[in-house]
Amino acid sequence: MQENVNVKEIAKVFGKLGIIGFGGPAAHIAMMRDEVVVKRKWMSEQHFLDLLGATNLIPGPNSTEMAIHIGYDKGGWKGLLTAGLCFILPAVLITGILAYLYSLYGQLPEVQPFIYGIKPAIIAIILAAIYPLAKQSVKSINLGLIGITVLLAAVFGVNEIYLMFGAGLLAFGLHTVQNRQNDTLQSIVPFTFLQVTQTTFWTATNAKLFWTFLKIGSILYGSGYVLFAFLDTELVATGLLTRRQLMDAIAVGQFTPGPVFSSVTFIGFQINGLSGAIISTIAIFLPSFVFVALLNPLMKKLRNSKGLSAFLDAVNVASVAIIIAVCYEMGKETITDWRTILIAVLSIAITFGYKKLNSAVVVLGGSLLGYVLFQI
Repeated sequence: MQENVNVKEIAKVFGKLGIIGFGGPAAHIAMMRDEVVVKRKWMSEQHFLDLLGATNLIPGPNSTEMAIHIGYDKGGWKGLLTAGLCFILPAVLITGILAYLYSLYGQLPEVQPFIYGIKPAIIAIILAAIYPLAKQSVKSINLGLIGITVLLAAVFGVNEIYLMFGAGLLAFGLHTVQNRQNDTLQSIVPFTFLQVTQTTFWTATNAKLFWTFLKIGSILYGSGYVLFAFLDTELVATGLLTRRQLMDAIAVGQFTPGPVFSSVTFIGFQINGLSGAIISTIAIFLPSFVFVALLNPLMKKLRNSKGLSAFLDAVNVASVAIIIAVCYEMGKETITDWRTILIAVLSIAITFGYKKLNSAVVVLGGSLLGYVLFQI
């Protein structure tokens, strides 16, 4: 198994994922697993799971942080920056173009026929990736019971961060009771302050945008929908953004590839043009790079401690359970008639039957089939 990977190869992988990564964090993680575990064998299934568990313990966009983790793991600091930027930039550029067109014409292009078919196909991709991860993560009866409990709780709407830490602490407690050891958790300093130099970009509005999005990026757990709830409070309620602009930003986040947090680029552009878009984008993603840089070097220490290893195993199981719950919710929303059922069944058959097939082919096929069936 390769220890180090050429930075150009990291750029190639995550640049591609940034372009074809439709469907949200669960789909992105499924595609990453396909690229780095199955095809390139950069890491084992277990190590990928450990990175996924660690990603879910820190605030920020999960799939972006997963990309940064993998980049750091395979290429050090250069890999960290390369993977993160290559995954983020395609979505940011596409969103920036849409934001400019929106500012000119006041509306978004019609993409519903294509999205109609992409969403059921995305569910199939996630399920195909999560199946081997689930088998790898359930190492004992206790972990299996924790996974089922987390899955049920997630379906009923329990906050995912409570589930993550709750599962980990429960497993840690069980391990301590069974082994009568006193493993101790060392505190992790999660954030370092950023010094921003005075530039022509640093207007009062951009300063407001920067600190607002830096704060959100530093404390936000959960999906893009949680992000939009924050934005409603921080920007709509204060009059910087209209509710219609926020709804259109949500739409942009749904139908563009890459991280849903790129919708912040759209919002920044509407509030203060190009400089607002750049400032907002930097601020929302910056904490993720810092968190991963601090946490990744501690992963080996976590695994070397039996108590903390039990904690991480439970977090891994909880991560898989939450992704399955996300699939369930996506299915309820998107698989609503015979057309979407057909697309979902065909996509599942293809992803499980042809495991070496690139997930981009499934996404494209679902999109085209959705467009055709949408006309019927």
